[in-house]
Amino acid sequence: MEGEKAAPLRVDAETAIILREAYHKIEALFRSDHYGLYDYVRVVAGKVAHVDAFYVGFLQGSSRVRYPYGYDDGQYVNPDTHIFGPNGQTAWLLKHRQTYRFAYDNGLALHGGVPVGDASRRSEDVVTVPIFRPAKDGPDQLFGMLSMQSYTPRSYGDNAVRAFEWLCEVVERVLTREGEDREALRRLPAGDVGPNLLTSDHVMEYLTHRVASIREIAAEALDEPYVSTALQTHLERIVDATEHIQSELIEMLMETDEGPERRFTSLTKAQQGVALLLADGLDNDQLAVELGVSLNTVKTHLSAILRKYGFRYRAQVADDVRKYLAR
Repeated sequence: MEGEKAAPLRVDAETAIILREAYHKIEALFRSDHYGLYDYVRVVAGKVAHVDAFYVGFLQGSSRVRYPYGYDDGQYVNPDTHIFGPNGQTAWLLKHRQTYRFAYDNGLALHGGVPVGDASRRSEDVVTVPIFRPAKDGPDQLFGMLSMQSYTPRSYGDNAVRAFEWLCEVVERVLTREGEDREALRRLPAGDVGPNLLTSDHVMEYLTHRVASIREIAAEALDEPYVSTALQTHLERIVDATEHIQSELIEMLMETDEGPERRFTSLTKAQQGVALLLADGLDNDQLAVELGVSLNTVKTHLSAILRKYGFRYRAQVADDVRKYLAR
């Protein structure tokens, strides 16, 4: 019932201490550092139970899962994307909307999907927890999962499962808050702050700066005394490779769609003002009031904007303006 206190988490005292420390560190350190968050959750899970493999996956579209973080037997697993089928863990989670455990089907769903890390070894126990985000209408949306796996049978008792579910709930809250923050930014007037849409510009700029940081680390290491000849050769190769990547990324930016910017800058100042308000969703009457002009003047501006954009509908113009503002 509403107002009732949630039941205490049924874990042993040692696990409770580990989880309490984890909560405070996650709140303090990993609000916007997703890699750090996933890596830390893996480490905490490893304090409670034996973890050989660990991964984080997010659903995209109707059949795709992206894995931004994976770990297998002491090695970082490169991020990857897979199309999921009807027999793996992802399909199982979508159907049952609850934690998947090896004992439920003797690992049938676990081994029915794409293996994580070393495909030559079979996991013999697993706990995979779905993560949800609130939906405006209907039940919460399943959008991802966290999984810990062991090569040793019967590694995960109820204590480990409850602890891992609790950790995943903390991750879920962190990611949900970030989504709520983005939604708050989208509510700002388009003329003040552009909507928080991810564009190729954002991705390329991010990659360029991250690659630059790798190049700088390698360059600093080259300046250290007593660097061996072999290590110096490898560091020089890293510097050279990162310089090439930075150059290539900037050139790739030249190939991105410049249509939204070109169309917006083709408008007169008055038309640009109307277009910005369209991006805020104002109708004709609201436009007239906001601009202090007649309805006929608004309609004249809209006709000219649609003609210059080559679109039939004002909603298309609004979407295109948002793309321009997000650059």
